[in-house]
Parts: sequence; structure tokens; C-alpha cells
Amino acid sequence: MTMPGDPSQNQQQPGAPTGGPAPYGPPPTAQFPPVVPSPRKRPAWLVPTAIGVGAMVLLCCGIGAVGAIVGDPEPKGLSASEAPAVTTPKTTSAPAPATTSAAPAPAKTTAPAAPPKPKTFGIGDKVRGGDFEFTVNSVKCGISQVGSSYFNHKAQGTFCRVSVTAKNVTKSAHLFHADGTITAQDASGREYEVDGEAAIYGNEDAKGFLDEINPGNSVKANVYFDVPKGTKLKTITFAADLLTPAEDAVVTL
Repeated sequence: MTMPGDPSQNQQQPGAPTGGPAPYGPPPTAQFPPVVPSPRKRPAWLVPTAIGVGAMVLLCCGIGAVGAIVGDPEPKGLSASEAPAVTTPKTTSAPAPATTSAAPAPAKTTAPAAPPKPKTFGIGDKVRGGDFEFTVNSVKCGISQVGSSYFNHKAQGTFCRVSVTAKNVTKSAHLFHADGTITAQDASGREYEVDGEAAIYGNEDAKGFLDEINPGNSVKANVYFDVPKGTKLKTITFAADLLTPAEDAVVTL
């Protein structure tokens, strides 16, 4: 019997195989469970203090944000001091006009003068019509015929007889013919021509019919107008010659 710890136990027995594994491996290594450190205890005042500080920070940030929204209407950006300076081109302004101490009184404006009314002529007035100066001496209406009982001319309606004087006011002789030179108008604006045949029967020597009048001379003749019964003439017009710059002359009856 061999005792433990006997050195003879480690000796190789003859005939035993060499190079083989040892009958027993190395002794097992002792393993211990990991040591878990015990949690560190926090002081009892730390949690309430941290909560209070967080609430104060949150309250201050909220008040600041509300103040920025309410009190600062301008959008966030550069402040007035940080804004880039804007340069404007220099302009030369014209010198201000000199001012007087008292403004001049406005000029008085007057209404434009009305054009002068044309001069009106009546019976007995001398009026210029072309190369002649005419005068209406008298007017008589309601004549049914002119001439003698044997040689006469009857009116379609009634005759109005106008006594006219024509004077040559030029420096040469001119031919006067009442027919085509003198017209009559009534109140409604109707115009009447001279009845040439009545003028032949109603004048001695056919005065007023192709009379040649020398400068300064005059001819008195009766001019007849055949008008409806009851008509009253209003004006007599003396036409100017087309070759003269004179205007027509009008006599109001």
C-alpha cells in the first residue's frame, strides 16, 4: 500500500506507455462569482433640488419666449446696431426759391366783354348794301292789284308795297335791279321775292327795273311783294353785290 505523497508514486512503471496523457489533468482553478458593487446611496436632498432647479429654468425660458413674442413685433434678425448701413447716393437739390413776406394779391378777373350787338335799322334809316345806299320810305300791305283799270296785275294773295330809295355811293355807274337785290321776311321766317311784273305796272317809267345810276345819283321806286292775305312783313333785306366785300343790310319794319 502506497501512502499518499510517496515519491515512488511518480515514478514510471516499467512497461508503461510513454508520451501519453497524464492520468489526471491539472488541478481545477477555483472560480468565484463576480462582485457586484452595492448601489451608492444618493443624498435625500438631491432629487427635490434638481426638480426645483429644472422648474425654475423652464419657467424663466417660458416667460422670456412669451415676452419675445408679445413685446418684439419685429421679426428676428439683425438688430438696429447690427443691420448693415445703407448708403444713399448724394443728390444735389436745387436751391429753394426765395419767398416773399407777403403773397401778391390775385389779379382781378373780369368777364369777357360781350360782343357788340349789331346795329338795327328802321324805316327812314340809310343802310349800305353793296354799291348802293338804301332807304325804306314806307310800307303798305293789302293791295289786291297794281296798274290801271285796263293794264294791271293782280296779286295771288295780296301785295305789300315798299317804297325804296337807292343811291349810288361809289365812284362809277352801277345797274340797279330791285328783283334779286331786295327780299322781305315775315315773323315766321318765310322769305318773299320781289314781283317784277307788279313793279312794271306800279312804277312810272318802270323805275327799279334795270336802272343805271351814276355816282351820287339816286332812284326812288316801289317794290311789290305778293304775300298771303293777313301777312305782316317784319324785315327788308338788301343783298350786297357778290363782287363787293360789303355785307347784306337789314331794315326792321
